[in-house]
Amino acid sequence: MIRGFDISENNADETGLVPEDLFDEAANAGCKFVYVRASWGNGHEDTCFRDSVEKAHARGFKVGAYHYDYGLTPDDAARQAQQCADIIDRAGVMLELPVFYDMEDAGKWKQNHGFDFNASNVTAMCQAWLDSIGLNSGVYASYSWLQNCIDWQGLGCPIWNAEWGDADDLGGYVWQDTEQLWLGNHSVDGDWMYDESVFQD
Repeated sequence: MIRGFDISENNADETGLVPEDLFDEAANAGCKFVYVRASWGNGHEDTCFRDSVEKAHARGFKVGAYHYDYGLTPDDAARQAQQCADIIDRAGVMLELPVFYDMEDAGKWKQNHGFDFNASNVTAMCQAWLDSIGLNSGVYASYSWLQNCIDWQGLGCPIWNAEWGDADDLGGYVWQDTEQLWLGNHSVDGDWMYDESVFQD
């Protein structure tokens, strides 16, 4: 397995950007890839997306992106997919890894806005995203969501499983095993990738 990490503007320092030394520490720790949030909600670009991708590439990392969902319906998901694709296109950056649809409700926004957590709705949203983004794409979710709310086998796409601990009970494309991977003085989400061929030039 290959070690990597994921970041967003939430990892920025007082400059408003993700600090250079975080990427240096990641390289020193043997990380080979990073997922950078490209966008969230209804067309909002992550303020650190372009800069972080450039910093990652400068250190030889393979880079992918993700979008944090704030949608309620498949139509919302389709629209957000198109907006995310536009943001990536305008950024003018190359992505070697898939773009993931981050389907969760950490802040309970969906719950507070009458979201239908039925698996048919959640899976339909994931499918609408995959059908609309026009890029190599997959679905990110917690293990409980993947077990109870998403027919991930039926989607047939790369799956990024967030299951913190010592074991990945799903074995998809990427496994997020911790929210506290320490890279020097920086704590980030840590990930493992199974496909080592991605890193063979």
